[in-house]
Amino acid sequence: MFGLFPRDTGFYELFDEGAATLERAARAFKELVADYGRAKDHLNEIRQIEHDGDSVARRTFLKLDTTFITPFDREDIQALVNQIDNIIDAIDAAAQRMLLFKIARPPEAIVKQSDVLLKACVHIRQAMTRLRQMRRPEEIRNHLLEIHHLENVGDDTNHEALAALFTSDPPMNPLEVMKLKELYDLTEAAIDGCEDAANTIERVILKNM
Repeated sequence: MFGLFPRDTGFYELFDEGAATLERAARAFKELVADYGRAKDHLNEIRQIEHDGDSVARRTFLKLDTTFITPFDREDIQALVNQIDNIIDAIDAAAQRMLLFKIARPPEAIVKQSDVLLKACVHIRQAMTRLRQMRRPEEIRNHLLEIHHLENVGDDTNHEALAALFTSDPPMNPLEVMKLKELYDLTEAAIDGCEDAANTIERVILKNM
């Protein structure tokens, strides 16, 4: 019966917009870290991107509520939209904390993580733009494999950074430790979110092969 009803491909345009917004957020965060003298300007840009991401999510959920046949399972669309929104929220929170905590300069670990995060978000965008070509899953999977690799790199960087907080000689000020730990946790959460999105995309591929 479902074959009588065409699937609404307008979702793919929303997926592309959401993924592009995600990449914009990660790129703006990397620019904030690299150009910290203009941190407030970059934060304002990230705040606007976060609002743009919310708009894409709302429009996608509205379309989900009003569409009979979707390109793939509704729960997977919902999961993917939420995961992308969560990554952008984590980026926004990390950027805000850097100014709120009056971080004098970005720690080296954050410089590294901002690069890992941007690369992972680029791969998410590239994977999502290929969802229209589900019959060629190998191209999508190459991007997913890179995201998994980058998540491992992010884990290693985060563990090293956390260990350094508690083993420095002389010991760091406890308040500074708390500030940096929260910052590390937020950037790690953003990178982990990329792997969550990759897992959802993989699930979509498996269901539609």
